[in-house]
Amino acid sequence: MFLHDIWPKARIGLYCEWYREEALAAEGFDPEFPVAEQETAIQRLRFRNLNAALYVDMATAGITPTRFQFASYPKVWQDMTSIIHDGIDTRFVCPNPDAALEISGDLTLTRNDEVISFINRNLEPSRGYHQFMRVLPHLLRARPQAHVVVLGGDAVSYGAAPAGGGSWKQLYIGELRGDISDADWARVHFLGRLPYGRFLSLLQISRANIYLTYPFVLSCGLMEAMSARAALVASDTAPVREVMRNGETGVLVDFFDQDALLSQLIRLLNDAGLRARLGGAARQYICQHYDLKTICLPQQLRWVDALGHSGPQAPIA
Repeated sequence: MFLHDIWPKARIGLYCEWYREEALAAEGFDPEFPVAEQETAIQRLRFRNLNAALYVDMATAGITPTRFQFASYPKVWQDMTSIIHDGIDTRFVCPNPDAALEISGDLTLTRNDEVISFINRNLEPSRGYHQFMRVLPHLLRARPQAHVVVLGGDAVSYGAAPAGGGSWKQLYIGELRGDISDADWARVHFLGRLPYGRFLSLLQISRANIYLTYPFVLSCGLMEAMSARAALVASDTAPVREVMRNGETGVLVDFFDQDALLSQLIRLLNDAGLRARLGGAARQYICQHYDLKTICLPQQLRWVDALGHSGPQAPIA
């Protein structure tokens, strides 16, 4: 707050992650989880925006990764903010036909196996964990040879913890375990959080990757999956539509349509040609628009350099 009081000539660049405007907030998107304390919801959103409000007068420029995040900010921020993604190292995050992931001492999965992956930082409703879990019993029965690998922690990244305590992970396991036979459950592998190299191996061996999200900050994991040439079924929500095209770089389904999620997963798993086409186009799109070394990093460096120039700088879009 007081940097300009100490260094009045300093030029300050700020990372702009998310400005919670009422119409764009993820709160209220999912009717299963209504906004708590509705009468004070707007006031709580204003409190969350205080950080940005405190710094708007001192900032020289802002930077944000996506147009969806950019659109959440008021015009006073948009006028000085550049849209530059963090970037994906496509030379490292790439297909690997020899990839393998050890699940246990007697099970290692490769591209020869039918692997379906669901990956979040933490398993929670804002990233569609509940929708995925409710499809899982039907998916296991429909695909008797499939292995489903789930990555994610038990904490809460966004939103709130379950009202009754515990974790969202265990809540939905408890809800659905009775609908899954022991033999089918043995093909479900919750691996928690993995080192990055093992996470990448999972993307490289997945025949289908599921990504679901509320209208909220986009996960880099989606774009890493695209860079690894994974075939994706993702939620048809605004942040996803910014980087994916239905039928071109993946398959989009309504976040709440569990039947569509199941049917599109089965369609992908049955059609190797479709998986290859979608995955290849997804990788090409990331390489052309979000490659770290050739696109995003040079833009980031130009943005930093512009902070040292005198006079206002035009945003980089």
